[in-house]
Amino acid sequence: MEAEQLIFAIIAFALFIYMFYKMIKDNETSYVILIIMQAFGIVLNFIEIISKVQLNLILSIIKYLLAVLLPIVIIILEKNKIPYIEIVDISKALLYKRMGDNRKAKQALIHLVTKYPENYKGHKMLAEIYEDEGGMRKAIDEYVQAIDIHKRDYDSYYKIAELLTNLDKQDEAAQMLNNLLKKKPDYYQATVLLGDILINKEMYKEAANIYHEGLRYNPTSYDLNYNLGMVYTMLNDFENAKICYERAAEINSLLYNAKYALAEIALIYKEIDEAREYFLQATESEELAPDAYYELAKIEIIKGNKETAIQYANTAIDLNSKKIVPKVKKDPIFIPIIARITMPFNLEIASMKKEEIEGENGEITNSNKQEKLSEKELKAKKHLEETFEITKNISYADIEFKSRNNRDIERE
Repeated sequence: MEAEQLIFAIIAFALFIYMFYKMIKDNETSYVILIIMQAFGIVLNFIEIISKVQLNLILSIIKYLLAVLLPIVIIILEKNKIPYIEIVDISKALLYKRMGDNRKAKQALIHLVTKYPENYKGHKMLAEIYEDEGGMRKAIDEYVQAIDIHKRDYDSYYKIAELLTNLDKQDEAAQMLNNLLKKKPDYYQATVLLGDILINKEMYKEAANIYHEGLRYNPTSYDLNYNLGMVYTMLNDFENAKICYERAAEINSLLYNAKYALAEIALIYKEIDEAREYFLQATESEELAPDAYYELAKIEIIKGNKETAIQYANTAIDLNSKKIVPKVKKDPIFIPIIARITMPFNLEIASMKKEEIEGENGEITNSNKQEKLSEKELKAKKHLEETFEITKNISYADIEFKSRNNRDIERE
C-alpha cells in the first residue's frame, strides 16, 4: 500500500508541477481551478499516508480522478490541439448563454479567440451570439473567420448569405450562395434562398436554372416545385408552370396556393370545369378563400347558374368585403345579379366589425388556417389574374359558347 501511495505521490506531484508551469508559461489563470483540484487530490493522499488509514472507495476515486486522471486527459487533449482554455471558456459560454447572460458568454469566447485566433468553435459560437442579438455585421465577421479556419463549414456560408440578405446586400448574398452551391450543390436551403433573391431581382431564367438544379437532389420538395411554377408563371410559360404546380399539389395537397394558381391557368386555357374544381379546393385556405369564391361566382354566371353565383359572391364579400366589393362593382360580368348581392354601405366599418368578431371568437372559422402569402406569391398571383384579364373577353366568349352547348346536349 505504501509503495502505491509513493508512486501516486510522485506522478501526482509531477503532473501538478507541469500544470503549474503551463499556467506560468501561458500566463493563463484558467489553470488555477485545475491546480486547486490537483492539490486537493494530493492532500487526500497525504492524509492517507499520515493517518495510516486507507481512504474509502469514493475518496480514493476522487483522489485518483483529481490528481492523476483529469490532468492526464487534459494533456492528451492539448496534444490533439484541443486546448484546456477552449474547454473552460466554451463551457463557461454555454453555461452563461443558458442562463441568459450573453455578455459574460461573449467575454469568455472573446478571451478564447484572442488567445487562440484559429479556434473554430470560439468564432462560430461568438457569431451565433451576435446573430441572436441582432449584431449582423459582427456575426458575419465571425462566420467569415470560422470559414477561414474550417473550409467545409457550409452552414456558415449559408448563414453569411442569409445575414447579407437581411442587410439588403443581395448581390453579395447571391455570390456567396453560388459559391456554396458549387461546393455543395445539394444544399437545399441555399437553393431556396438563392432562388428567392433571383426572383426578387426579376432574374426569372436564372432562378429557373437554380430550381432545376435543386430538384435533381430534392425532386419531392414542395417549395422547389411550387417556386419553379411561380418562375414559369412570371415567364408566361404557363404549360411548364402548370406541370410544376401539379407536382407541388401532389406533394402536399393541404397547401392550396398551387391549386389557386392551377385554377387561374385553367381559366387562361379556357378549362372552366377544371378551374372550378381547383377554386373549390382553394376555398379551404383562409387567405385565398375570398378570391376563390369571387372567381367561382364569375364561373357560375358564365355557366348560367345565377343563384349559385349570388351565393358565392356573398360568401366572398362576407370573408373580405373591403377587397371583394370594389372588384364586384368594377367587373361588368356581375351586372345581371348585382342587385341581389349583399354589399355593406361602409366597407371600413364592415371590415372592422369582422375583425372584432374574429378577435372575440379567438379563432378563425376556416378549418385550414394558412400563413400569409409571401411577396413573390402575391406577385405571381397578380400576374396570373392580370393575364386572364387580358384574355378574358375571348375566354368568356368561348366559355359561354361551351356552356350553352353543354346545356343543349343535356336537354337533348
